[in-house]
Amino acid sequence: MKTQIEKEAPGCPTRRRQRGFANAGKRLRHAIGHNVSASDNMMLERVQRAHFQYFLDFQDKTTGLILDRTRIDGPATIAGVGFALSAYGAAVERLWVSRAEAVEYTLRVLRNLWSVPQGDSATGVNGYRGFFYHFLNPATGERATSPKFWNSELSTIDTALLMAGVRFARYFYLGKSAAEAEIRDLSDNLYNRVEWSWMVRDNGLIGHGWSPEGGLIPSVYSGYSEAPLLYLLAMGSATQAAPAASWSALLAKPIVAHYKGKPYVSMPGQPLFCYQYPHCFIDFRGIRDELNRSLGIDYFENSRRATLAQHQYSVENPQGFRGYDALNWGLTASDGPGDATKVIDGVERKFSWYRERGAPEGFDDGTIAPTAAVSAIPFTPSLTLRTMRHWLKVRPELFGMHGFADAFNPTFNNHLPSGWVDPERVAIGQGPIVLMIENYRSGLIWRVMRRDPAMKKALAQAGFQAGPQR
Repeated sequence: MKTQIEKEAPGCPTRRRQRGFANAGKRLRHAIGHNVSASDNMMLERVQRAHFQYFLDFQDKTTGLILDRTRIDGPATIAGVGFALSAYGAAVERLWVSRAEAVEYTLRVLRNLWSVPQGDSATGVNGYRGFFYHFLNPATGERATSPKFWNSELSTIDTALLMAGVRFARYFYLGKSAAEAEIRDLSDNLYNRVEWSWMVRDNGLIGHGWSPEGGLIPSVYSGYSEAPLLYLLAMGSATQAAPAASWSALLAKPIVAHYKGKPYVSMPGQPLFCYQYPHCFIDFRGIRDELNRSLGIDYFENSRRATLAQHQYSVENPQGFRGYDALNWGLTASDGPGDATKVIDGVERKFSWYRERGAPEGFDDGTIAPTAAVSAIPFTPSLTLRTMRHWLKVRPELFGMHGFADAFNPTFNNHLPSGWVDPERVAIGQGPIVLMIENYRSGLIWRVMRRDPAMKKALAQAGFQAGPQR
């Protein structure tokens, strides 16, 4: 079934907008990574390769599903699978795996996702109406349930992250072999099966999910967050799409913050993953929607300003946490030292385990997440490269065979060089590092996703147009 975009005549306005999206990226492609020194490139290769190793070592060897974290008895994460499908493309380009190995892995995953049944029952399925449960049993691909796991929900945002990886695979594997043709067929089938319209509320906003125990989850994605990726994938569907009006509904009441007097679209808490996840897959450089045009920037510049604002917060360190400075920064959703209250340097501090952390506004307990700073490399390359070099030299305890630790907290424990250091790695922190370093080095993920007519359609419906910014 052809999409509307494929049916339109070559001279129509929508087709011209599509060319504009592609050309905007081409005009700007040399602005990313073109001045990387040999030593920086070696460092990036080392870091990116180590984080990719997570996806090799923490996958089920039968299903290919990616474990949520470095805990072998834990569930698989569908968002982690989405990152893995794209990370394998980067690995092919970097010669870390052969194309045949990447094809084999991708087929193993896609076949499992497609073959496990869906339905409204609580067990024995991997999802419902095309959506997937947040966590799956890695050995079977079925919903992760108690007692070994827990009753996870059908998740719209995690399905979107999965589908972003699926769409990447669809347009990365364009070879003539039967295996690559099967990848394309399975990818189309999985994406076209998602009933995005089912999750759209009367006001055009998309809900968080559903469970057989409680039905539709009342909360919706409203305002800037990681949700642009979800909305664009939902709007781009050729089968059961969200309406074009959903985009304006999402951003109807934007929060505008400022960095050194310059505006950017913000969100409560300001964790950096919200400014990074959509950009792992979509090249927003040089294209702007109505909100962008009103502010005179695109979403790439928006993320740059948000990152700089958070970096400035760490330099100023208004709450007086240990270790914060120009080289030690990065707050996002991450592990933490645990739920505890301690008096440190005469100040009572409350600490948490996994939760969203952010700045200049948001929760902060002194926990720095390397994925926040490293995944910001396309936006703030000089800051990120200096921080990476500093951590590798001065904080070697943060780096191992699977890359940087998920988080560390010098305030919580001052008896160790970096304080508390997370003993685990988390898939959704690993993936953005691989993808964003690759986008900085070569633009590969962005380039492949620009081939996708579903994304072109969605960007056009959302009102994105190529053009200069102030």
